[in-house]
Amino acid sequence: MENKIIELQSKLAFQDETINELNVVITDQQQQLDQLREEIRLLSLRIASVAESSSVSDEKEPPPPHY
Repeated sequence: MENKIIELQSKLAFQDETINELNVVITDQQQQLDQLREEIRLLSLRIASVAESSSVSDEKEPPPPHY
């Protein structure tokens, strides 16, 4: 009976360590996701800005002469 208790305690210790390691991995992945979301948001803003400025500049430019 005592051997079974020791074995269960050992398994529990390994499970606790595994859970802690997985928690670290998940936390790192969440940080990466947050960074990527922010980069996508900033890129979307830049694309919108470039699209807006190019459409404005197209309106100011006179049409090319026809030959």
